[in-house]
Amino acid sequence: MPYTPHGKHLIAGDLVGADETFTSTPVSGAPFTFSAGSAALIDRAATAAEEAFWTYGYTDAETRALLLETIADEIEDRGVEITETGSAETGLPPVRLDGERGRTTGQLRMFATHIRKGDYLDRRHDEALPDRAPAPRPDLKLVQRPLGPVAVFGASNFPLAFSTAGGDTASALAAGCPVVVKGHEAHPGTAELVAEAITAAVAKCGLPAGTFSMVHGGSLDVGKALVEHPLIMAAGFTGSLRGGRALYDLCAARPNPIPFYGELGSINPMFLLPAAMAARAGAMGTGWAGSLTMGVGQFCTNPGVAIVPDGPEADAFIEASATALAATGSQTMLTEGIANAYRHGRDALITTGAAREVLSKTCEGRSGAPSLFVTSGAEWAANPDLGHEVFGPLGIVIRTSGRDEMREIARGLAGQLTCTIHMEEADSGFARELVPILERKAGRLLVNGFPTGVEVCDAMVHGGPYPATTFAGTSVGTMAIRRFLRPVSYQNFPDTLLPGDLT
Repeated sequence: MPYTPHGKHLIAGDLVGADETFTSTPVSGAPFTFSAGSAALIDRAATAAEEAFWTYGYTDAETRALLLETIADEIEDRGVEITETGSAETGLPPVRLDGERGRTTGQLRMFATHIRKGDYLDRRHDEALPDRAPAPRPDLKLVQRPLGPVAVFGASNFPLAFSTAGGDTASALAAGCPVVVKGHEAHPGTAELVAEAITAAVAKCGLPAGTFSMVHGGSLDVGKALVEHPLIMAAGFTGSLRGGRALYDLCAARPNPIPFYGELGSINPMFLLPAAMAARAGAMGTGWAGSLTMGVGQFCTNPGVAIVPDGPEADAFIEASATALAATGSQTMLTEGIANAYRHGRDALITTGAAREVLSKTCEGRSGAPSLFVTSGAEWAANPDLGHEVFGPLGIVIRTSGRDEMREIARGLAGQLTCTIHMEEADSGFARELVPILERKAGRLLVNGFPTGVEVCDAMVHGGPYPATTFAGTSVGTMAIRRFLRPVSYQNFPDTLLPGDLT
């Protein structure tokens, strides 16, 4: 039987209603009414999180690991309902949501394993040197300690992996930080189900109820109240450049500024080098089209720009890309707002006249269809707007005059999540020239692959220079935990006073 949402906030274990409400906009099935968030509800959740921190922030790694594993179990127990609700709300196919749920629970369990090892604490000890001349050295021990309550914003494009129990929440809980989640209005029923799973896990593990709260969205004032609350010590966000930058500025303007770990956008450029183009231009064009349209282009690692050397190989690449894209029909996007923004971005490209339209299909309402544009290196350099992310299945091919122009395009890039090089062995010399440039531009560099999709593992970096993210770091992989920790040094401390992670 389909899940019927209760439509309330989950604050420190309590179901809390509100007079103000909003109605969900599912792709299929009946809409439901949800309580809207408010500054008063945020204050209640943040206050409960601060109270919980005095216990949860001082738990050992085993306690936190058990919580993460129990959350994973509770999510899996609700797996059928989560998939059904998420699919109805977002239009994502069940197989995609099943995979995303597996990624979410897998990440929780991986973090549990990681914190048990203790390496993330970066423990250091400089023993006392009482006889050192000209001055003795004290005994010094260092360890990473949790920041305090963390705000997490649910993402529109990943209702599970980057939302209520996603990477930011898992990272913060692993670090020892209570979490207050602002649910995303695009999938409130899904957020509610996952919040129930986390709440149940907190109770099963005997931890303070304020360790986790979820407040539904509503007006923009809810997010503002969350990042401005004086008890919130850091924030995690995945979303648009405009919205993320506004929140980042609010965090910086606080009397006590806090870190805002925002993922804000990326065009994920690919550089297709001459020998690779000569060997397999058509295959790369077909592969690019598949990566570009995966999930209707609604992945933050969507490779929106291909930089190629001009010539017949460029013609073959563009023809293969256009053929593959033309075979892809219109598909439902996550929200009507995302679909409207996609069409606006596509139409803006047409209006500039700086890029030639090769393919553009009609799409209306909540749907999106592939678009393909071609421009020159000179037009790209003269029109910075071409470099703005268009969130959806839209690609731009830049035909360049050769290595010098490709190199200049690389140097002019803003910060990216990923940069890709397609190459053959004969391209190695030029690739070596590009790598030092591109590693200053992106957090993940690829060779002969497509960046759509992010592996959850120790060595992954999902972040990059601004505007890809607001701080150099990662929101995926075990290094993500370090965002919510800070180093503390203990001088001449007896073992009885040291935190458990140091004894």
